[in-house]
Amino acid sequence: MITKKRYFTAFLALSTLLGFSQDKKQKDIQAIKSMCGCYEVKFNFAETFAYPKDSASYKASATKHEGALEWVELIEDTPNKISMQHLLIAGPDMIIKHWRQDWLYENTDLYSFYKDNTWKYNKLDKKAVKGQWTQKVFQVDDSPRYEGSSTWAYVDGNTYWVNVADAPLPRREHTKRDDYNVLKRRNIHEITSTGWNHEQDNDKLVRDDAGKEYVLAQEKGFDVYTKVADSKCIAAQKWWKENEALWKNVRAKWNQVFAENKDLKLEEKVDKKALYSHLFKLEPNAPKSESDAIIDRFIKK
Repeated sequence: MITKKRYFTAFLALSTLLGFSQDKKQKDIQAIKSMCGCYEVKFNFAETFAYPKDSASYKASATKHEGALEWVELIEDTPNKISMQHLLIAGPDMIIKHWRQDWLYENTDLYSFYKDNTWKYNKLDKKAVKGQWTQKVFQVDDSPRYEGSSTWAYVDGNTYWVNVADAPLPRREHTKRDDYNVLKRRNIHEITSTGWNHEQDNDKLVRDDAGKEYVLAQEKGFDVYTKVADSKCIAAQKWWKENEALWKNVRAKWNQVFAENKDLKLEEKVDKKALYSHLFKLEPNAPKSESDAIIDRFIKK
């Protein structure tokens, strides 16, 4: 028989646990949303090791050091989902829609990149994602890129999230390299006193149709986001207000596609143009039916 004392003790323990869980979740949300705002960004990439089968003809990627001004707009903020759009400021009148990152709490639906513009749908176990956040990263046209689920950690005064996920070739290489077809990304998002860092330790993989693979090369990435006054990103904020309706329609269409919960394969080009080229030419007030039709042409049935 459960006595009143035991019942009260169990109830108190559960209440404490739930309270701790909610406090942790709010701390996670604060960390994620702190990545919003105006940033001066330094992009750094260097190929570190190579393991080619033909070393005589192998050519490593050049080391990259680039800088940019970037605005990160909070476009969705609900208890279990935070969505942030990155906008590059290439000049006073030149704003480039960049990548997007969505964060979902205890998410169980994952699209994992396989190869050749193909993503495999995976259903995760609820127990496995307890307390975790899935980061879903999207291309400039809001098509999928890579996704992974992990726990935000707070250790020795450090705040970070670590995950490993397969991805397509990065934009800096997909028009220059064809000797590998998967980038296994080891991502670390660390919140700092001056902004945040995105650190990477990546494997450049060659994966065949049977799923067998080998590491062609490895690279180090270190992107430093330094917070600056929001006023420096006024142009991007204005651009987003003028264009957000179009991209809301695009996201809605992709959400319908993802909700089917099945493997996804996309065309590389249609009419000799990539998806982003078609969407970027649309007027801000283009009807949803127009953007929907474009995306449908890229989805392989």
